[in-house]
Amino acid sequence: MSQDYFELFELKPTPALRDNTHVSKKYQQLQKQYHPDFFTLATEEEREEALQKSASVNEAYKVLKDKYRLIAYYLQVNDMLLVDEKYALPPDFLMEMMELNENFSENPDVVKEVEEYISDLEEDVDPVLYKNSDEHDEKDYATLKEFYYKAKYLQRLLDRI
Repeated sequence: MSQDYFELFELKPTPALRDNTHVSKKYQQLQKQYHPDFFTLATEEEREEALQKSASVNEAYKVLKDKYRLIAYYLQVNDMLLVDEKYALPPDFLMEMMELNENFSENPDVVKEVEEYISDLEEDVDPVLYKNSDEHDEKDYATLKEFYYKAKYLQRLLDRI
């Protein structure tokens, strides 16, 4: 990763943000500073640099505003998640998902059921998400990683429905 999004937005590395106000304000500030439209009279090199910086600001903003992308980014920064990693979800979770999939056509409330499942997962992981990131240990990273992959699986299920 070339640009540290936490550093760019002057944030302490964290897997979750309680309030996105700072992110939104910082985004506006950075866009005013680096938007390519403000570099029309600059040299080609300065315009290219502004374009790259603006693209980084936009990507960082998308990551920081999306709770799942933020968790993934935090894990990647801490070398706990690899891009395109093949993660093995727990067998009991996969069995529950199989049952959900089987009941999919018969159960009109399956969307609600999946959303409740996600909500329960989020509630369980909240203590780790909002724990001081300086205090995260291997167990916390493992918890975040499992949550991320479960939530990703469930989100794909919702998208399919």
